[in-house]
Parts: sequence; C-alpha cells; structure tokens
Amino acid sequence: MSEITPKDTKDRPELVKSTNVKFQKNFVSRTRRGQVLGTGFRGCTVWFTGFSGAGKTTISFGLESYLATKGIYCYTLDGDNIRHGLCKDLGFSPADRQENVRRVGEVARLFADAGQVCLSSFISPYRLDRDRVKSVHQENGLPFFEVFVDTPLETCEERDVKGLYKKARQGLIKGFTGIDSVYEPPINPDILLRTTENTVDECVEQVVEFLRTKGILPYSAVHSVRELFIPKENVFAALTEAEALPTLRLSKLDLQWVQVLSEGWASPLSGFMREKEYLQALHHNILTDASHLPETDIDGFSRGTRNAAICGTVNQSVPIVLPITEGDKERLENCSSFLLTYGEDDSPVAILSAPEFFPHNKEERVCRQWGTSTREHPYVKMVMASGDWLVGGDLKVFERIRWGDGLDSFRLTPNELRKEFSRRGADAIFAFQLRNPIHNGHAILMTETRKRLEEKGFNHPVLLLHPLGGWTKADDVP
Repeated sequence: MSEITPKDTKDRPELVKSTNVKFQKNFVSRTRRGQVLGTGFRGCTVWFTGFSGAGKTTISFGLESYLATKGIYCYTLDGDNIRHGLCKDLGFSPADRQENVRRVGEVARLFADAGQVCLSSFISPYRLDRDRVKSVHQENGLPFFEVFVDTPLETCEERDVKGLYKKARQGLIKGFTGIDSVYEPPINPDILLRTTENTVDECVEQVVEFLRTKGILPYSAVHSVRELFIPKENVFAALTEAEALPTLRLSKLDLQWVQVLSEGWASPLSGFMREKEYLQALHHNILTDASHLPETDIDGFSRGTRNAAICGTVNQSVPIVLPITEGDKERLENCSSFLLTYGEDDSPVAILSAPEFFPHNKEERVCRQWGTSTREHPYVKMVMASGDWLVGGDLKVFERIRWGDGLDSFRLTPNELRKEFSRRGADAIFAFQLRNPIHNGHAILMTETRKRLEEKGFNHPVLLLHPLGGWTKADDVP
C-alpha cells in the first residue's frame, strides 16, 4: 500500500484565484429559515467516510429515507453522483481527491446553512481534508459530525458490489483506496458504525439517536419505544423503598392505562399526563413541547431547557389521566411520590413520582373527546362517575401487567412486535383495530389494503390485527 508524502497533504497550496470579492451576509436568519421550514433550524452535515463498499451510501440513503418520513429536510451528497456533475472534471490523484472533498464540503456547508440535514457519503481518504471541511463548518457556526463506517478492507473486497476491487487487483485501476492508495481512518469520529456487526437499520438508528442527543432531531423523530419498567436488578430495592410510601389503589381501567404507558404504547409519555400535557392532548391532539419527558433524559437536557424545536410535536389525541377523589388529593398532595396498588390485597404496581394535581373538568373533557355530555354514552358515564381531581407524574413500574385470562401470550409489546415484524421480513405494516367481530367487510378492506401496498412496491406487507378493541354492544355482532 502506497503512502502519501507531506507534499501530497500538508504542503498542498490553497488555490485562491478570486480577488476583489466581499462576502455578503444573508438578510434571512437561520432562525427565520427554521420558522419557514416549520421544523426549527436543524442545519448540519453528517459526513460518512470509509472504504469503497463499506456501506456509506446504503446507510446514508437509508437515513435520508427515514428522516424524510419524519418531516426532516435532508439531502444526500453521494461520491459517485457528485462526479457526474460538480466534480466530473476531477480524477483520483491526491490533488484531485483534495479538491473533490473541498468542493463537496462547501456544498454541504450551504445545504446546512439552508437548514437541511446534509448527508455526505464520500471515501474522503485523507484526514487533513476531512478536518478542513469540519473547520469550514465550525467557522460558520454549523454542526459537523464525522461518521466512520468501519468495515474491514477484506469485507469490502468480498462485497465488491461495483467490481472495482477486482479491477484494482488486476492493475486495471490505479490509485484505488485500500489497494494502492492510503486511507487514513478518523482518530476520534463522532459516530463509529460497524456494518459487520449491525444491520443497516441498526446503523441508521444509531445515527438518529446520536443526532437527537445533539439537539438536531426532535424526540418525535426517534423510533425508540419508551418502556417504563424498573430494571430487574433494581426491582427489589424499589419495592423496599415503596414500603414507606403512601398508597393509592387503582381501578381496573387505571391499571390498563398503566399497562399502556409501561409497555411504551404512548411513547414518549413518562407517566400519567400532567395538566399541560392533558390540555394539549384534549384541545390540540398533540404534545408540543418537552413536558411529556422526564425531568432529565439520557441526553442530559433538563425539561426546562428543552423546546419544541428539539422535542418536536407528538401525535396524542387521547388524554391518559389518573382520576382521584378529593380525599386522596388532600392526603397525597404534599408527597414527592407514592405507591400505586391494585386489588383487594393492594399488590404493588408502580411508583408515581413528582406528582401534579389539577381539577378534573369532566364536562369539558367529555365534550372535547366525544362531542357529547350525555350519560347515555358509556365512556361519558364512566368519566362523570370518576374522581374530581387528576394527578399526573412519572411512573416506575415494577413488572409487566398480566391478566391471567389465557390471552397474555398474545399481548405483545411494541418492542416485541418490532422483533416479530423483523423476523417475518416485513417491509410495511398495515393495522386494523376492530370493535366488533371480523366480518366480510373487514376482510375485503384488509385484502384491498395489502393489494394496494404491493402495487406501491412493498414486497412483504404484514397485517397487525387488534380484534374487539373496546366495549362491544349487542348490535355490533352481525
């Protein structure tokens, strides 16, 4: 493998041919661009580097597709595509490689300055060139993240999707990175991806989570499911702590909501809604800021320092609340946490911490949620009979809720469902939740949905069927 001499790198002259030019500052600020985009300013460059065949483009395109589904403006600059236009006059000498990266770095900076997440997929073999691109971004106040797709050369050569390694070994291609031209790996990359250990989707998820922790992506853009279970190794200590706490007995409906919350169905809620969350869900069908997150999250931000640009909006049309009586409110309102129990034996279910108590305006709730206040409606009747106060707070649940009715094995959590979809090789999921038993009309809809998905190019759509959701009336059965 040949080495690059100092002349090839450090001593390359900077080509400055433009004179008598002055930089003109834009009138439109980045904040304003973010407002126009409707997502907040998220401009940055994510630079994928690695050997040819490492998986840079595949991961970058996968990430671009994922971000687009989340409403995040993004674009991929790919090494081969760029050489069809902007850099088609360049070869693969060290000097041309340097100019190739310089040009792309400037284009990436412009994309980032426009508020887009710019994904750049280039071998970019020289460390100095990558550092220069990073400096250009930093000088302009733009985030730059270096992603090293660390796939061994032998693996890339085995893949050889484009047949280039074979040609390089035969001497038909000169100056090929890894064969007769050096690759300088990043010393301290922001993200390290190993495609021999992780799938493309797992690599994409790793980058998405990193960008979230850096404030680039909102929490709503992350696919992760927030389960609220206490780690098994900490359950005993939590139960011991709970022995000294005041208690609140749950109804069956309350326990069902604990199940929904603890398994992650209402992600990213961290427990029963506080007043701000409740009003947002009730009147706007969304959560619009960080109030649905715990006081501190894994990224270290406190709730007070987050904003909608970081956290984004989350669809949430159903208020998830815990009604309590006046007496329970007076008994618990000065507690920092209390124990939730269920059943006549008061079996411990969860610890609710940092509680917030607020009035349960029942008529407002039922009119907004169901469009009626008549007590003939079963849910309206149930709400009207519940407590006059609501309490919200973070939940720590001791164990998974089981009902012992023979159906627990069919009640898969979101994470379990994802594993099952992956096992089946699903590339699309279409879901039906039915209130009444399946009949021919349902079957026709399901069949037609699958057909249309296949017509759109999906190869293996999988049906997720939730039968008999909610209460069934006598006339629901055909």
